[in-house]
Amino acid sequence: MSTFRILAADKLAQEGLDYITKQDDCELVNKPGLTEEEYAELIQDCDAMIVRSGIKVTAKILENPGKLKVIARAGVGVDNIDLAAATEKGILVVNTAAASTITTAEHAFALMMSLMRNIGPAYKGMTEGKWDRNKYTGRQLMGKTLGVVGFGRIGQTMAERALAFGMDVVAYDPFINAETMMDGRVKMFNNFEDILPLIDIISFHVPLNDATRGILSAKTYPKCKDGLYVVNAARGGVVDEADLLEALDSGKVAAAAMDVFTSEPPTADDPLRNHPRVLITPHLGASTKEAQQAVSVDAADNCMTYLRGEGIVGAVNAGNLKINLSPVQEKYVDLSNRMAKLLSPMITRGIAEVTIELAGKSLAAGLSMIERTALVGLFEHHLTDPVNIINVNQVAEARGIKVKTVTTDDDKATGLTIEVTGPAGAVDDETNADDKTRRIVGRVYDDLKPRIVEINGYHMDMIPEGPMILLLNEDKPGMIGLVGSTFGSENVNIADMTISRRGNTAMMVFKVDSEPTTAQLETIKTKEGILKTASVQLAEA
Repeated sequence: MSTFRILAADKLAQEGLDYITKQDDCELVNKPGLTEEEYAELIQDCDAMIVRSGIKVTAKILENPGKLKVIARAGVGVDNIDLAAATEKGILVVNTAAASTITTAEHAFALMMSLMRNIGPAYKGMTEGKWDRNKYTGRQLMGKTLGVVGFGRIGQTMAERALAFGMDVVAYDPFINAETMMDGRVKMFNNFEDILPLIDIISFHVPLNDATRGILSAKTYPKCKDGLYVVNAARGGVVDEADLLEALDSGKVAAAAMDVFTSEPPTADDPLRNHPRVLITPHLGASTKEAQQAVSVDAADNCMTYLRGEGIVGAVNAGNLKINLSPVQEKYVDLSNRMAKLLSPMITRGIAEVTIELAGKSLAAGLSMIERTALVGLFEHHLTDPVNIINVNQVAEARGIKVKTVTTDDDKATGLTIEVTGPAGAVDDETNADDKTRRIVGRVYDDLKPRIVEINGYHMDMIPEGPMILLLNEDKPGMIGLVGSTFGSENVNIADMTISRRGNTAMMVFKVDSEPTTAQLETIKTKEGILKTASVQLAEA
């Protein structure tokens, strides 16, 4: 029987270490705190490596990985692992996202309960010698309507607990194509503003991206009931903090509980720290003894499952999936991801169906990889749950998203088309209420360079690479000059641009020298005639 050597390169909970040593086919190498050079040498004789956040697994460490087959992150974030280097070397990277689901949801629920019963200020008053029973009369949860924003694992776990407390639950998740969830007990919405008039309490469980940044703000508060309770244990920036303070002072928001902040830690003089109706905690969502034990054990177990050939759990990258494709087929796989990433920020109202059309009999062997890679590009920016080419089809199925792939045999007209259709009644393009379909067309020519030839009916010819900005604007004189001067004033240097006109609108696609900041994009959005903006960072082609 083979013996697998498992390297613990970070300090793990003792339960995780004990779990490894109890396995007959595993040997524990417990070596936290080594140098980059020492790990680069040590991994060559190890089958698996387990890390937390205390080590950076760099390309240098992975340059000659030897026997290393899998890296497990005891936790969720894998920013400290060079995924590109691991994938290039055929090393699977897994995480333990599910292990902290209950802990994170419980913390959000605890914040909600504490908020409704004034636990924070009542405790503070008691420590100051006060006895303010009448001042801290609270509200019960039963009969209240909770709005859950983001209905992945954590959002669903939050909803389960709320239902058990007799609450009504509605949820917003544009990437679940279903009218209800949880056996009909949770009504689903794909338009965020539609849930706001219905709810008494709102809790966030989404990643931070262009679609979720400041989703609760001065713009959306008018849709809410007066006296809304706000809970954010997801990501700082999802709730606009300045607008939240104004809403608290006006009474639009009764109280707020925050575990995450735009800047962490918040400054000592941040008004959120001392507002009488704000309950704050220092990003404790996943911080329980049970969760830390669970992520250590799960990380070890995920490694063993893979090493024993029993399957893949918690995959974050493509691992050692080997597919023999021709150079042209490989280029179309790469093109599919670039196309999907360009389309993804334009999708704000959810997905009901994805149609991928591949023209050219010679491309058929790459069909599965092209489909999966395109879906990853579409989904990864919008979901908190890990998504990769191994699990992306299951992710789509679980969310009720139909995936249809169409092939044609005409090798004279090779090309790739991706169409995304939103749910019934959803509108992506605010300039056209009947337009709920997003479409992008790409080609790979004899030079093997990827090209985009159409976006939403706007025809063009450009290589998608590097930092890019897409603008939809009114087609009227002076727009090119306006955009150029605005970019100049914001120190955004244009490397290349493409313009296409359709009807009374035009699309400008820019390649720029560096990825624009949120503030720079916001400045551009405010200019008259600019209808939409999106920013995408792509690899060099």
